[in-house]
Amino acid sequence: MTDAAQAAFSRLRSVLRGLPAQHLAVAVSGGIDSLTLAAAAVATLGDRVALHHATSPAVPPEATARTRALAEQLGAALVVFDAGEFADARYRANPVDRCLHCKTKLYGTIAEALRGTGTLVLSGTNTDDLGDYRPGLQAAAEHGVRHPFVEADISKPMLRQIAPLVGLAALAELPSAPCLSSRIETGLAIEPRTLGLVHAVERLLAERVAPATVRCRIRREGLVVELDEAALERLRSGTEALLREAIAGLAAAAGEPARPLRFAPYRIGSAFLRPEISEAMRAGT
Repeated sequence: MTDAAQAAFSRLRSVLRGLPAQHLAVAVSGGIDSLTLAAAAVATLGDRVALHHATSPAVPPEATARTRALAEQLGAALVVFDAGEFADARYRANPVDRCLHCKTKLYGTIAEALRGTGTLVLSGTNTDDLGDYRPGLQAAAEHGVRHPFVEADISKPMLRQIAPLVGLAALAELPSAPCLSSRIETGLAIEPRTLGLVHAVERLLAERVAPATVRCRIRREGLVVELDEAALERLRSGTEALLREAIAGLAAAAGEPARPLRFAPYRIGSAFLRPEISEAMRAGT
């Protein structure tokens, strides 16, 4: 392990020890960021730390399984709950600030459960997250959520180096996996059955093509499956027709309408239309 990782881990532990609360609740999504923070917090503060994980149609079952496994590995308390974001029409309408409504539900539910206990809520936000449009950070600020990675000046690559130091070597290179709702193009309504299809398609591709990255996007133009270039080449070498048939079967089984399907190179966040793009679409330009 590099000296830089050791130094970053020391900074993180110093931040955790300095937090002004006896009890801490780590919001764990099941991704490498929050898993690493949870493991570091428990390693530093022991049973003062509890893990809180929200389930919903937007959360892949694998993320919940990883969270449960980590809590068992750490011997840490785990609270699993439904934050209820799908009951919010604003969230399901999928506006540009969808994450604001999601995180408001998430942090609000945790805060209500912990009311009067003096518990401080932590998130796995890191310094790389600060350079992008992330309305969920507004919800975090409104609920007093702290971001120890940011306070310790730790980036995504660096937290991956910290992961082995807290017993997560096997997950250190876990690919980023935003919630399934991020696969639905901004402005298109989010439906649980559609998210089920998205997850099923991504699982199918993972099994048949073994991609480094796969995203099933629901776009206005239809269904777009994005893959890394090496996986696209394997697809073109003879499995594309079979996969098209299998995906059509998954859509029919999910009760989803038939959509045009194309395969494309992976582009990060390609289903998210940033505020300026959404405004242009509404204006018809």
